[in-house]
Amino acid sequence: MVDASPENGQPAAPGWFDISTPDAARARDFYRQLFGWQVNALDDTYALVSGSDGAPTGGIGQAGPESPYTGIVPFFPVDDVTTALARAEELGGKRTMEPQPAGDGRIAAFTDPDGNTIGLMSP
Repeated sequence: MVDASPENGQPAAPGWFDISTPDAARARDFYRQLFGWQVNALDDTYALVSGSDGAPTGGIGQAGPESPYTGIVPFFPVDDVTTALARAEELGGKRTMEPQPAGDGRIAAFTDPDGNTIGLMSP
């Protein structure tokens, strides 16, 4: 079992979100106007979304033919991405993005048995 309990330092809430879309510029503008999000483009393909304190809370990225997912994906904090991904597969999930470096940690993604894409993130 992947212990994602608050008692184990693992919040049950997402620690990040990612919106992957075929038109990232349009999505950045849409969400900026709708929610008043502070959106800081890193390049033409990805932008960080910041909260009122200026700390990044999510991102909006350009989806292409090789993208592991499209739509909005919540990323949940886990102790170890590789272990959590293996457990998701044991429970019927399907790996869609291999563990890879992201910032100071690692990320991965899978679909649950109903086809919902879920991300994992670890320090």
